[in-house]
Amino acid sequence: MVVNNAEEPRSGAVRTWLYVVAALVVAMVAVGGATRLTGSGLSITEWRPVTGIIPPLSDADWAAEFAKYKDTPQYSILNQGMGLSAFKVLYGWEWGHRVLGRLIGLVFFLPLIVFWWQGRISRTLGLGLLGLGVLGGLQGAIGWIMVASGLQPGMTAVAPLKLALHLTTASLILAGLVWLAAGERGGALEPVPTRLRAIAALLPVLILVQIFLGGLVAGSHAGLVYNTWPTMDGTLVPPADTLFAIRPWIENFVDNHALVQLDHRMTAYFVIIVAILHAVDAKITGPAGAAGRAAGVAVLASAQAALGIATLLLAIPLWAALAHQVLAMAVLIMATVHARLSRGVGLGIARVRSVPSDPPIGFEGLAGRGV
Repeated sequence: MVVNNAEEPRSGAVRTWLYVVAALVVAMVAVGGATRLTGSGLSITEWRPVTGIIPPLSDADWAAEFAKYKDTPQYSILNQGMGLSAFKVLYGWEWGHRVLGRLIGLVFFLPLIVFWWQGRISRTLGLGLLGLGVLGGLQGAIGWIMVASGLQPGMTAVAPLKLALHLTTASLILAGLVWLAAGERGGALEPVPTRLRAIAALLPVLILVQIFLGGLVAGSHAGLVYNTWPTMDGTLVPPADTLFAIRPWIENFVDNHALVQLDHRMTAYFVIIVAILHAVDAKITGPAGAAGRAAGVAVLASAQAALGIATLLLAIPLWAALAHQVLAMAVLIMATVHARLSRGVGLGIARVRSVPSDPPIGFEGLAGRGV
């Protein structure tokens, strides 16, 4: 027995567009990670949403931008004596990151207007898209607040909490795009038991929490210490006086390298356990599509944990750190598709009929086969 999701018309073009925007968001996260890891994020000291798309075009323009950077604490503390050619590399990463953000805005809003004009956007989908548009604008503001925090006296990098918020907001936008795109899937849906639907919905939330904690690790450079596994400085859990050495104690959750890294490790273990148990449960009690998707989440989460351990043991090389960040987005995408397609009656069901399900299409079709 399958459930036909036919209450509202679905558009393959709209679904493809949403996945394209989602792919651009993943690229944005990757470029943002490279910008952070190369120390490029503070190379542009002004926020110019319109004119900032034009890079320096003359020697005088480059000299002016370089002079602004020389007034930053990062230059005076870390990069004193840097030449113009090295500055251009830093500038290029940050400029590319900001331009990609503007491109995502255009690729999102221009087709949205066209599709809405053509009547391809349902009311429910339209409200979701408007919410994502607002969140995208907020993300730009968070990005500048983050950069501004690194320009304060004595700062050589952005504030860890603001970086974690910036990364998590990008991840929320990605999850929202994938959720809406998966909802545009045509054809029939298999009914999923309530318990499986609940855990499927929980997994993206846990993954978002883990991404936030990963942002704290990245922002505080906590990955550069305790480069052993499974122990931390010879123990599975550092002593309390190490974990809460900072006063007031609440700041340890953001600035204490030991506690920040421990939180990230423990949450990773929890996500893997939940994902594996859910996959086993889905294999035993769920339909084939849900079982395949759950297995995909468990495999990706386990691979992400293995890559995270390797990244830690190698002392955070650029390639491994970027791969770890991008794979986190893949885990989130898979979990979000699984949660959306497991909703059953929550998707606006028109009727139940006993016919074979339509062939799966798109990313969620591959997920349904366990790919």
